[in-house]
Amino acid sequence: MAHAGAAPARRLRRTLGVALLIGAAAVALFQLSAGAAYADDVDTDTYPYRVSGNVQLDGEPLEGVELNVSGNGIDTDVATDADGKWAVGVPERNADYTVTLNEDTLPEGIAVVEEGNDSPNVKEVTVGPGGRVSTNFFIGEGERNTTSFFDQLVQRLIGGINFGLMLALAAIGLSLVYGTTGISNFAHAEMVTFGPVIALFLGSLGVPLWGALPLAVLAGAAFGLAMDAALWRPLRRRRVGIVQLMIVSIGLSLALRYLFQYFIGGGTLQLPGANAPKLPIFGAVTLSVIDMISMGISIVIIIAFALWLMYSRIGKATRAISDNSPLAAASGIDVDSVVRVVWIVAGGMAALSGILWAYFRPGIKWDMGAQILLLMFAAVTLGGLGTAFGALIGSIIVGVLVEVSSLWIPADLKYVGALVVLIVILLFRPQGILGRRERIG
Repeated sequence: MAHAGAAPARRLRRTLGVALLIGAAAVALFQLSAGAAYADDVDTDTYPYRVSGNVQLDGEPLEGVELNVSGNGIDTDVATDADGKWAVGVPERNADYTVTLNEDTLPEGIAVVEEGNDSPNVKEVTVGPGGRVSTNFFIGEGERNTTSFFDQLVQRLIGGINFGLMLALAAIGLSLVYGTTGISNFAHAEMVTFGPVIALFLGSLGVPLWGALPLAVLAGAAFGLAMDAALWRPLRRRRVGIVQLMIVSIGLSLALRYLFQYFIGGGTLQLPGANAPKLPIFGAVTLSVIDMISMGISIVIIIAFALWLMYSRIGKATRAISDNSPLAAASGIDVDSVVRVVWIVAGGMAALSGILWAYFRPGIKWDMGAQILLLMFAAVTLGGLGTAFGALIGSIIVGVLVEVSSLWIPADLKYVGALVVLIVILLFRPQGILGRRERIG
């Protein structure tokens, strides 16, 4: 009888979660589509410093030529205006940036040429004490140095898998929390930001990197436990509704986000080794040592988590609660104790994900977790609400789609592709890929 009575409530919770996430995805799609950064003047109101220049062919301006400015936590695309000019706002001065001109956007038969330079379309610039730097491209007829589409695809696939694994660490914790408590925790984004912020703080105290990173993960686990003990468990005992809990999580998210900004400021900070050089792996594929270590750590942690969830006593109890909490409680499972462990695991994995995200971007910002929050929700919903293994599969799919889609669409719109696929899949399978009556995770 307990199982039958819980079924309508479970269906209502699932339907509510899907509706909320589809709404969030639709809003994000509209905002991203309306605010694409392909213009001649990008982020100059956001950041105080500037990289600018112009592109001309034999003294005549070229309109619509696309360039990319990256470094110190930014990766921004811009296009020249009718006068061939462009400008990008950057967060740091006395810092180096890379400006790359996309030769595919030049007129047919035109290329960037420079004698003795194999990559004349790529320039390294330094924003000095004045906060501004200009760089110009001299265009002429010549032969382009191009990378084949296959090589670009392989590079993006590997980058997408790396991003997906990192995203999975955060999405799995988010999914576990939803499955065991029903909370759509928007503050999970700040749990992601918490990890690299603590690692940066420990580093400022002189703690070596090999010690600061594990301590930051442990601090993230303690943060998850503290939030449950101080906020979520009292609210659960008062039987506060799911919608009210979600609103509380949004308020908590905003409060923590601006608290981070108060302490670390609005700029971009770096962990040691964030600008490690890329090494050739095979073909045109390049990875830094940090990238390879990041992928290795993600795979090891995910495998360890899967074994824990499938075979440990607490892992089995977690899956039972996710499937039917009242029935699990009636069977003698201490739901509060298991939920407490879930918050600890979710906090630790979110902190680790944030550290890896800081190296992937690279950079630490006060709102870095919020930048991937919708992607976490997309991964959880795509895989199946409340299913940990579904969150893993959804994260890999989202990561690959985000990176590969930039081969065809502007980089600033690459998150849109994942959200569109999410909406399309939910139209045909609302429960997600692994969301079914009998769950495996």
